[in-house]
Amino acid sequence: MKIILSCLSIILILVVTTTSCKKDNDNSPSNNLNSTMVSGSWRITYFNDSGNDETSHFTGYSFQFNSNNSVVAVNGSSNINGTWSTGNDNSTSKLVLSFGNTPPFDDLNEDWHVTMQNSTLIKLQHVSGGNGGTDLLYFEKI
Repeated sequence: MKIILSCLSIILILVVTTTSCKKDNDNSPSNNLNSTMVSGSWRITYFNDSGNDETSHFTGYSFQFNSNNSVVAVNGSSNINGTWSTGNDNSTSKLVLSFGNTPPFDDLNEDWHVTMQNSTLIKLQHVSGGNGGTDLLYFEKI
């Protein structure tokens, strides 16, 4: 009987220690997105707002995503400041952009879900809760 209790105790200890430990996941999708975003300058190569191609509104702008969660869009002497952050929705990585009320950058103020990401291209999608339209935004590294 003592042997059975000892074995059960050991099994219980193993179960508790292996299930109660939480791993630090430095390779989570949002951490990977963070490191990708701050690794250079980006440009918008495609912006479709509910079926309308509005890419040309951002021609000539380069975007610098900084580690302090600020973002600057630069076109010569014109600078547009904003903020950015990352997160996850149901295990889907997302990029949150905010440029205030400055047109056309205010069209980028959304929670964008990452549909594809590598070191030089990030494809984002936003489905509107209001009208059900789908917006697409592609950033490509310069």
